[in-house]
Amino acid sequence: MTDTSTPPASESSAPAADAATSSVEEASTEAKKSETVASDSDLFRQSEIAADYVEGLLDILDYDGDIDELVSAGRPMVEVVGGRLQPLVGQRGATLEALQELTRLAIFRATGSPSRLLLDIGGYRATRRKELGAVARNAVEKVKEHGEAVRLEPMSAFERKCVHDVVNAIPGVQSESEGVEPNRRIVVRVAD
Repeated sequence: MTDTSTPPASESSAPAADAATSSVEEASTEAKKSETVASDSDLFRQSEIAADYVEGLLDILDYDGDIDELVSAGRPMVEVVGGRLQPLVGQRGATLEALQELTRLAIFRATGSPSRLLLDIGGYRATRRKELGAVARNAVEKVKEHGEAVRLEPMSAFERKCVHDVVNAIPGVQSESEGVEPNRRIVVRVAD
C-alpha cells in the first residue's frame, strides 16, 4: 500500500509560504489600484467622447455654449452653459433626457461599453434638483401630518432619484417607485 498523505510542513517552510501569500495579496491590491485608476481614466474618456459629440450637435444646430467635461461621484458628466439653450432642455427636461441618451449611445459606439453619463444643459439639473427637494419635503410633511401615502406625478429616472435621496434622508418615512415608464411615479409613505 502506498502512503498518499502529505507530510507535515516543516517550520522552516511556513515563513516562505507566508511570504508567498503576502506577495499575492500585494499584487492583488496593486491590481485593484490600477483598475481604479483605469476606471477613472475610462470615465474621463467617456466625458471627452460625450463633449465632442455634444459639441458637434451644437455646431449642427448653430447654438453657442461652453462645454465642461468632468467626472463626479464615479460618473462621467458633461455640462453645457450659455445663453439660448432652453430649447435643448425642452419641456420638463424631455429634450435633455433624449440628448443624454443619444450621447450615451455615442459613447457606447466609441468604447463598446455602456455609460452612466449625466448631461446637464444650462444648469437645468441643479435647478430641478432643488425643486424636487422641495416637492419631496412637502410630500413628507403631508405623510407625517395625515399618515396617508402620497403619490407624486410621473417623473424621469433622474427626478425620481432626487426625490428618493431626500425622502430616504428623513427618518419615519420611505419612498418607492411604482408604475411603468413613462408613467413611473414615487409613492411616499410612513416607514414600516
